Amino acid sequence: MTGNSPSQAPARRRLVAVIGDANVPPGSQKDLLAEDVGRLLVDAGFRVLTGGLGGVMEAACRGARSSSRYQSGDTVAVLPGHDPADANPFVDVAIPSGLDHVRNSIVAHADAVIAIGGGAGTMSEICLSWIYKRLIVALRVEGWSGKIADQRVDERVRYPSEPDDRVFGAASAADAVRTVVDRVGRFTGQHRTIRRRDAP
Repeated sequence: MTGNSPSQAPARRRLVAVIGDANVPPGSQKDLLAEDVGRLLVDAGFRVLTGGLGGVMEAACRGARSSSRYQSGDTVAVLPGHDPADANPFVDVAIPSGLDHVRNSIVAHADAVIAIGGGAGTMSEICLSWIYKRLIVALRVEGWSGKIADQRVDERVRYPSEPDDRVFGAASAADAVRTVVDRVGRFTGQHRTIRRRDAP
């Protein structure tokens, strides 16, 4: 008999979502940051999850593909529409959700989230990631990532053992990925469900 038994199966590789502006000029600060983040995440052994379209999403997938450790399946996209052909050309696994903006809730279930700029859609992903107890890292650039970096989204206590819990600010792609490497194992709690505040 050949192959791995369940006890020998390799550990699941963590997914890190890269979120941000859907349109960025080629060669711009955000484009280059997202590309570097994607490459460094795969270098560090992660897979990259995005919304699968353009801008920061495409740049992160492009960067992931450029890593010397890249393997097929390292770029995963949850698309807002129904057509997998909408995915940018650097996506390996395209999952059409048909959920439009609601697909942000799926992206927010990644093991960690790195935000680069972004508008209201990105902020919705940040808020959902906060609710879902994900590790969030925000680049200090123009957009919502720069506005929320180094702050808490609200005052809920997500991890009593992490008194400095917040949206962790980062000055560079390397800083962002280093924060994920150092902290992701401490942010593994799961959101259970919404309950009445006076419920037992």
